[in-house]
Amino acid sequence: MRFRGKIIAALLGGAALGAPAMATTLQDAFVQTYSSSPTLNAARAQLRGTDEGVSIAKAASRPQLNSTVGLSQSTNGIDNFSNGARSLTAQLNLSYPLFQGGRVRNGINAATSRVAAGRAELRTTEGNIFTQVVSAYMDVIRDASIVDLNRKNVDVLNTNLKASRDRFQVGDLTRTDVAQSEARLSLARSQLITAQGNLTASRENYRRVVGSWPENLAPPPALPRLPSDPDRAVTTALDNSPAIQAAAAETKAAGYDVGTARSQRLPTVSAIAGPNYNNYLGTAYRLTGQAKGTPGIDETRTANTFGVQMTLPLYQGGLAGARVRQAQATQNVAIESGIDTERQVIANTRAAFAAYQAAMAGIAANQEAVKANELALEGVRAENRVGTRTVLDVLNAEQELLNSQVQLVSAQHDEYVAGFALLNAMGRAEARDLGLDGGTLYDPTANYNHVTHWIGDWSEQPKYGPKGTHTTGPTPTDPDVAPYNPDAGNGAVTPPQQ
Repeated sequence: MRFRGKIIAALLGGAALGAPAMATTLQDAFVQTYSSSPTLNAARAQLRGTDEGVSIAKAASRPQLNSTVGLSQSTNGIDNFSNGARSLTAQLNLSYPLFQGGRVRNGINAATSRVAAGRAELRTTEGNIFTQVVSAYMDVIRDASIVDLNRKNVDVLNTNLKASRDRFQVGDLTRTDVAQSEARLSLARSQLITAQGNLTASRENYRRVVGSWPENLAPPPALPRLPSDPDRAVTTALDNSPAIQAAAAETKAAGYDVGTARSQRLPTVSAIAGPNYNNYLGTAYRLTGQAKGTPGIDETRTANTFGVQMTLPLYQGGLAGARVRQAQATQNVAIESGIDTERQVIANTRAAFAAYQAAMAGIAANQEAVKANELALEGVRAENRVGTRTVLDVLNAEQELLNSQVQLVSAQHDEYVAGFALLNAMGRAEARDLGLDGGTLYDPTANYNHVTHWIGDWSEQPKYGPKGTHTTGPTPTDPDVAPYNPDAGNGAVTPPQQ
């Protein structure tokens, strides 16, 4: 609980730090996704269907009431009705299972275990969706930063090119120097266009995951303190991973299925009762051999029956044994799948921890690289002014600075995404961990408690209306990805000068 509290405090408290007015925070993205994600809503609907498995299993332990009504005509031939008699029959049958060999008990237990597995799978879906949200959110921030860096680089190279042309006019530089500046500016424009395309793709992916266009994303809050070594992370994951809990519940349910299959070898006992009604519709005299109209002939007859019925299977052609063996094989699959799931959780946790550590180290290294390249660029420019460095040296220094800045932005993105992925791998990235304050959290037990007490055959859920939001419609105008023209200021790319 202390760990979860730290997550909530970090995400709630940090969301407002440095956020511009009317900006979309990561918390906002979580809240919107939680309520409008079609993937999450489909997972909830699937769990509601799993809940019904308990009601279905319980139905086998309840009384069964059936009625039969029939109208018949007996004859000695298709066209000869002289000896025929008509009969209207009605029958009401009530049966109550007294003993079914344990199949009901095992069926209910299996269904309940599958509900537990379904809830754990819903938690897994939540964590995965929120991880996608973080990745999409950070992709947009990263790519917007890269676009900004490339735009500034184009500005700098435009200025360099103008200066090179002026110096060429006075004979201070050669035509080769000017050509090098023109080539580097063209390359920078190409890199800017590529970065703009990547930003558009990231924003479209954000809209797919979250459900809205990312107008203005605030800086993300700081992540909570994460484990300092992979073994602690793995221990947390093994204790909290919903994937492992789902696998354990499925294994338990498979064990109950074996018991259900074995019950098919045992006898079943039921109590039965019900009235019977026959009306011969004026033809009872034929059944008694009397003439039509003979007085004293009763046209209606009724009877009540009750008793106990036992069915004892003696031989089923090997069906019962085959079903037991089949259920045992399914149980074996569940056991092995549980071990495989545990392996995957451990591997994913260690991989996420390694990625997080590598990203943090990458941030430190790239910060040093940016500082060094900034100093190098200042020095190369100064040496160029006194004639000891060429224009190409300046262009290369500017490109190296840009590359290190882009790598730093990417490393910061990777560090945050990997950190949240580590939280997810440890089972700490669900709605209850993130403190979503945009509405009531979905309670999977509410539907379960409701439907498992329904006993009517005519009860239904209300007509379903989709909860997921559509993303149709025009894409908003995005100045960050408009072609760039530093001279005109209207977003158009300036064509290369000859």
